[in-house]
Amino acid sequence: MREKMLNPKIIKFLFGGGLAAALNLLLIYLIIEKLGFNTGFLRNIANVISIEISLIFSFFIYRSWVWTGGVWNLREVFLRQLPLYHVSAGVAVLTRIFLIFPILDWLTVNYAINTIVGALVSASLNYLISDRFVFKTSKLKIHTKSHSEKISVTYYPESLSPALAINPSLTKDEPRTPIDTVKSVKTLSIVIPAYNEEDCIVQTVQTISEILERENIHYEILVVNDNSKDNTEKLLQQLNSEHSQLRYINNYYPNGFGFAVRCGLENFTGDAVAVVMADSSDAPEDIVSYYHKLQEGYDCVFGSRFIKGGRIIDYPRHKLIVNRLANLFIKILFGFKFNDTTNAFKIYRQEVIAGISPLVSHHFNLTVEMPLKAIVRGYSYTTIPITWRNRTTGVSKLKLKEMGSRYLFIVLYIWLEKHLSRGDYHLSKNRVPVNQRLKSNA
Repeated sequence: MREKMLNPKIIKFLFGGGLAAALNLLLIYLIIEKLGFNTGFLRNIANVISIEISLIFSFFIYRSWVWTGGVWNLREVFLRQLPLYHVSAGVAVLTRIFLIFPILDWLTVNYAINTIVGALVSASLNYLISDRFVFKTSKLKIHTKSHSEKISVTYYPESLSPALAINPSLTKDEPRTPIDTVKSVKTLSIVIPAYNEEDCIVQTVQTISEILERENIHYEILVVNDNSKDNTEKLLQQLNSEHSQLRYINNYYPNGFGFAVRCGLENFTGDAVAVVMADSSDAPEDIVSYYHKLQEGYDCVFGSRFIKGGRIIDYPRHKLIVNRLANLFIKILFGFKFNDTTNAFKIYRQEVIAGISPLVSHHFNLTVEMPLKAIVRGYSYTTIPITWRNRTTGVSKLKLKEMGSRYLFIVLYIWLEKHLSRGDYHLSKNRVPVNQRLKSNA
């Protein structure tokens, strides 16, 4: 691996890509700051101009410095190679211009960070589309003295060859640690963060309890009161006296969804833990499905509302659009098939929680940090369809404009871990005993 990374061609490629990215940043800075392109529409125009110039610049860097072979006549370069290079990036660039940049700009993400994220997404889309649809040529007939045969030849643009040499399976799920079919879950913990949920917390807890008892699942429910200002704590005190398998604690961190969940993850006692929302949006029957699937030996079970058998009920349209775009971005960036990373409702074995700690998210971005860390660090998982229903009482605590940059930070933070940490945090190098769970999660 080290020899590949130190290959002169790879170093040249990385340096050339860095120069193109630097040019992109410089151009968009000059156009926005110096030429006054500082409205939403004009910033998009600045983005288009900087992308096109840096794209052409990167093509000639790769063509003249990194991959110097081949024919250099005008017809070959300008009528075949450069158009193909544009086609490979075209859909990616359009996605960047008309989806990624406007959405991140609406979320008030700084335009420099916006540009960097757009470059990452464009490169990933460019790879997927080019590899599958654009740069696979038709079969060529090769003649020899004895026979002729057809072989399939793949032409890769200059920007993709080194990536394919390092990692030829970017479009596939990473190999997972084989599941252990002898690992059983004896006690299931349910962690429920609750902030001002007086209208629904009682129903949520009672429904989960009834279903788990009916299924003869040994469980505990741990509700984390996130310093609610309504009657949530009084209701929890009453529930605590009525249900022996329910307990609640007050969040000892500052307020915030991520802090509340982290508080619960430091205090559950079961062999596995499911994070469940307090507003009854998660179907309790799916907890049972999670539990039985986990008994097959997986380290984690993730639900998806957007696969066959999954359902969403009364999902606000604007949130649904943002959700699908965010999950598409994560899928492309990490190269896996799972399509509902942002949903909090998932289940993890105790050792997974230890292995992905310490957690750093303060808010709803924890919903992304936990599954991405588990996947990147090599824990086995499977996906099942689940049902989600929009809350019927209370007020949603998720504010999209406030959370956009925080989600982005966590995604890029784990992406950097995946590609730069050399596997230091991978399960294969950090096997944590089952009975050991980190308590310092700050």
